[in-house]
Amino acid sequence: MAQLNVHAIDGTKVGTVDVADAIFALPSNPTLLHQVVVAYAANRRQSTAHTKDRGERSGSGRKPWKQKGTGNARTGSIRNPIWRGGGVVFGPRSERNFTKRTTLKMRRKAMALALSEKVRADQMVIVDALAFPEMKTRHVAQALNALQAADKSCVIVLSEKERDVARAARNIPRVKSRSLATINAYDIINHACVIMSKDAVKELEERLRVTVKNPVTA
Repeated sequence: MAQLNVHAIDGTKVGTVDVADAIFALPSNPTLLHQVVVAYAANRRQSTAHTKDRGERSGSGRKPWKQKGTGNARTGSIRNPIWRGGGVVFGPRSERNFTKRTTLKMRRKAMALALSEKVRADQMVIVDALAFPEMKTRHVAQALNALQAADKSCVIVLSEKERDVARAARNIPRVKSRSLATINAYDIINHACVIMSKDAVKELEERLRVTVKNPVTA
């Protein structure tokens, strides 16, 4: 099993923790990781842009002038897309569906791959406990500064009993808090630093160990 350093919230090293190789030491698999991260981004996309086609534009359906004899180009409607105020051809429509399907096994494997990449890049910070004198924003900010993560975009992964930290950290710029139930590969990849407690590491291993079993064939 791999070992990761454990720090106190004041930044001092207090020991190490054994972590599963099948989650924190997987070999790279950029194809799967890219596929899942792109799917997360696509599923977050909202189809709000909408243009009106000629059937949705207001205006009369009467033919503006007769077909022949006027010298003008022939036309059948003032809602013609060629005319100013007419419909839009091939514009964005609100009924577009950007969602991409991924399986639960793919998402969990991608999260393990993302965690492994963070460990290799030395962007994973394990703390002994996310315990503060008071659950105040200034205490969380001081801890981030002590852990040399104050100037980075960070995601704090919280176990169920640590959920109060999310409220204390929500006003800190570039810091996001995610529970073990909602953390995913997209959040891990899109932050420069991942912070977890030892308890959260063990709970995360328990959630992922059924899916990610063999690091050799990853």
